[in-house]
Formats: sequence, structure tokens, C-alpha cells
Amino acid sequence: MAYLERQTPLPDFSTDAVHSDEVPEQENVVSTGTLPEVERVHALIETAHERYRGLDDGKVADYIPSLGEADPALFGISVCGVGGQTTSVGDSTHPFSIQSISKVFVFALVCHELGHSEVSRRVGVNNTGLPFNSVMALELSDGDPRNPLVNAGAITTTSLAPGSTAAEKWDFVQRGLSRFAGRRLELDEKVYASESATNQRNMAIARLLQSYGRMHVDPIQATDVYTRQCSLLVTAEDLAVMAATLANGGVNPITREKVIDASVCRDTLAVMATSGLYEFSGDWLFEVGIPAKSGVSGGIVTVAPGKGGLGTFSPRLDPAGNSVRGQRAARFLSHSLGLDIFASTPGGA
Repeated sequence: MAYLERQTPLPDFSTDAVHSDEVPEQENVVSTGTLPEVERVHALIETAHERYRGLDDGKVADYIPSLGEADPALFGISVCGVGGQTTSVGDSTHPFSIQSISKVFVFALVCHELGHSEVSRRVGVNNTGLPFNSVMALELSDGDPRNPLVNAGAITTTSLAPGSTAAEKWDFVQRGLSRFAGRRLELDEKVYASESATNQRNMAIARLLQSYGRMHVDPIQATDVYTRQCSLLVTAEDLAVMAATLANGGVNPITREKVIDASVCRDTLAVMATSGLYEFSGDWLFEVGIPAKSGVSGGIVTVAPGKGGLGTFSPRLDPAGNSVRGQRAARFLSHSLGLDIFASTPGGA
């Protein structure tokens, strides 16, 4: 169960040499401004793909049996700008289950429905400093889920979805995530069945939430809807579009549909920045500098506000449960595309 323990920090990026001559010089490497022209973006993601596709560190997650069947050689990268310009390389259209990345977008949808203060009060927005499926974190906080990107908070958030029945809540979640992606997302029945057979810990967390008075619907039904949302099929290209929707004030840059309010995008990105990589979110921000969320099927979604979104997919995971190639590609592109939200250059006369 190495992927549940999450005792190993993010990888040492010191060998990446992202500030060396290996990374092409860019005029636009700071957080302000726009993405380079699409041809330049494509050239850089091709460089990232070529540079990291040979990494064979890590292994495919197998604690959910169906995930263990993934081809470890798969690797896709996609970038979508807020203007809708999209470019991809590698296995960017290969479908995989969205897993924990769904937490970000369900939080955004529920926050849009209930409002900033209500979700903050009922779910919380602080990093637990403990693993994503920690029962101890829940006990230490007197049943407070702490944030929507750990399992306790995600199950709580899903339970707050509009609807008086599990079917209505599921419809809200599926339709909402599909609007983020700009196309209907389908359920992977095999993954759903596999996860349902192994989600006893999540059911226990939901019952513990109920014991603290934090769960106002049937805990087993809430866990089932959460399991379904994690089993939706996406691609790296979908993740890029979903991320670009958050980068674009809640408007899908492909369909031009308003999915959520701009203020909700701000709230969602704040939570991603502080908790998207769980107890290693500080390491991620220090090294990569972009709000992000990972999933154990190998996806990583990152958002550069006002610029666009990056989606990567590669099933080989490090001991912390994050895609090895995806992390490396994200750091490379954060610098070369100017995605780092903390980067700036001296201004003024």
C-alpha cells in the first residue's frame, strides 16, 4: 500500500536543470501576460515529451485492481489557452479515470451552488499535513474535513451536491464535470466496479463524518457518488480544457459556456495551491509554482490563471502517488511557458 502511505516527498528536481541552456530562452517566462504562439507552445511540449518519455521510475498504481492494468509506457501532454488554442503530443487522447482530480471540479461546482462562506464553513480550506485518506486527520480536527481535496473533504463536498437522491447528485456531478471538459464524460464501469469493491476505507471515513454530525445524507450513498465521480473517463486534452476553464474565469474556452463564476475559480485555485498535492503542496509550489491536482491513474492538472491549463497523463507513479513524468513535464513547462504564478521581473523605470 505504498500509494496510501505517502511518506516520500516530491522528487528532487535538482537534476532537471530547468534554468540551464537545456531550456530554450523565453521572453515570456513570468506569470503575467499570455501564452506564446501555439506553434511555440507545441514545440516546447514536444521537447518536454521527448525529454521525459524515457523515464521509467515509479510504477502503476495497483491497490485499485483495474488501475494496475494501465500501460506504463503511456505519456501525453496537452495545453489549452484561455482563447481556446489547444495543442497536444503523445497519448493525449488516451482515456483514463479522473480519480482524485475530480475533487477540484466538484468543489468548484458545489461552491458555485452554495457560496464561498458556506462551503468554507462546512468543508474547510486548510491543509491537513497528513495523507489524503487519513482517519487521524479527521479525529484530530474533531471531525472537520479540513479541505475538499482530501477524501474526507471530498466525500463531504459530494454529499453537498444539489439533489434529494443519490441519482440526482450523480447527475449534477456528471453534467458539471462534462461542462468543464466541453463534452459528455462517460463512466468507466470497470473502474467503478473495481473501486466499489475496495472502498471500505472511504465508507468508514463517511461513517466517521456522520458520527461527528458532518454528513447530512446517507454516508454509503455519498461514498458511492464519490466513487462514481472518480471513475469518469477523461484524457490529457480534457484536463487541459478543464484547467483552462478555471484559468478563464469559469468560461470554457472551447464551448464558451460559463460553467462557474469567476469568484469560484479564485476560491478553487486557492485550495489547489494549498492542498492539491496534499502534504507536499508546499514542495510543489516551491518547485513548480502552479496550482495543481494529481490523480492515481497518472493524470495531473495544472492551472495558470489568465493564461491556460496544462494536462498530463503518465501512469508511472512515485511513492507519493504522483505521475513521475507528469511532474517533470509540469516543472519544465512552468518555466519555459511562463506559468509560475510567483515569477516576476523588475518593473518600472
